[in-house]
Amino acid sequence: MLYDCRNVAERDRGIAAAIDAVKSGELVVMPTDTLYGIGADAFVPHAVQGLLNAKGRQNPPPVLVGSRHTLDGLVLTLPRVARDLVEAFWPGALTLVVEHAPTLRWDLGATDGTVAVRMPLHPVALEVLRETGPMAVSSANKTKQPPATTADEARDQLGYAVRVYLEAGPTPEPVPSTILDVTGAVPRVLRDGAIPIEKLLEVAPDIIPAGQEG
Repeated sequence: MLYDCRNVAERDRGIAAAIDAVKSGELVVMPTDTLYGIGADAFVPHAVQGLLNAKGRQNPPPVLVGSRHTLDGLVLTLPRVARDLVEAFWPGALTLVVEHAPTLRWDLGATDGTVAVRMPLHPVALEVLRETGPMAVSSANKTKQPPATTADEARDQLGYAVRVYLEAGPTPEPVPSTILDVTGAVPRVLRDGAIPIEKLLEVAPDIIPAGQEG
């Protein structure tokens, strides 16, 4: 079912349906501030596997959260620089790779004890996430196919694998998030994206750019 969130009444129904679907272990597609994402409850292994099957890939998916404070529940410790980056860029297009708490009961795949986490700057996504808790979310497209910039485009690729599609119109700038690894002594850019390195350096001057050795 596709809901047009540009209509107030349909938005409310769609968000309620998406929350119900996630809590039932099913898949949803929702807008973010970068690309549309296909998401599932991060703590339901069969739902995460369903997401990977729908995309046709097995790489561990990132996790989206609806609050900065949620991050504290996912990690044992967080470096000071990571907290500074969260303060500066969340919600927004910065994904942080952190060491997750070993007690977490989830199975995202072969992550070597790390997880990529982001808080998106989109009201629809945040409203869903604040009710569902952390969600495994990847770009809403089949592997090797173009990223979806609308829910309708995502439905063309993913079809009935997804229970609820939330449409909010085209993403303004379909650029993926910047990925920054903060698990080492010095933060390292793993993927250049929507937040340029110049902005990151204003907060953390020691950051190693993508492709450079430390």
